[in-house]
Amino acid sequence: MGLYLRKTLENKAEISVWQITETEEELMKISSVPSDEMEEIALLKNESQRKQRLAVRALLNEIFDEKVYLGHHDNGKPFLENCITNISITHTDKYVAIITHEEEDLGIDIESLDRDFSAVEKKVLSEEEIEDLDDDRKNEQLAIYWCAKEAIFKRMSQSRVDFAEQIEVEKFTPKGEGELEATFIHKDGHEEEFELGYITFDRHVLVWVVG
Repeated sequence: MGLYLRKTLENKAEISVWQITETEEELMKISSVPSDEMEEIALLKNESQRKQRLAVRALLNEIFDEKVYLGHHDNGKPFLENCITNISITHTDKYVAIITHEEEDLGIDIESLDRDFSAVEKKVLSEEEIEDLDDDRKNEQLAIYWCAKEAIFKRMSQSRVDFAEQIEVEKFTPKGEGELEATFIHKDGHEEEFELGYITFDRHVLVWVVG
């Protein structure tokens, strides 16, 4: 399938989504992975993980005019070695998504709505967030909560973040697409407010934060 979605946000961030329908061999042909990166991918025992990594490279080749080299900080946060553009990456078995911006810090996360997110309620939600859950659409809400908190976690790039205590997402009603309001509470008590966007497609939810 290749490029599934590409959209530019009002804040100039760009979101690109690749649908993984290719075989591993097909992805290798179109991804032109640098040799050192290919060695890392070859060590992965899970075929789905290898395909996700190859699809990331294929998508990078699609959205950048010149070849870019992907690196990772010690905390796992991705960066482009030869480009100043900020980047965040996420993937599932079926999709890879990338968000980029020339200046702003950002984060993105995608999940399949066919997953069971019941564990999220106890592990990462505050008591107030749990009270806001709707039994009829609970799994979808939990998926959006998880993606929102994960996107903010990636944006903040801090270690040992307590998702339940430090990331608060305001009450929302799941829609096909929409906005979320959230607060990140630093360990010293300082608070930062964020506005996130999200869309749902093909039984997946994609959430992002910029700035």
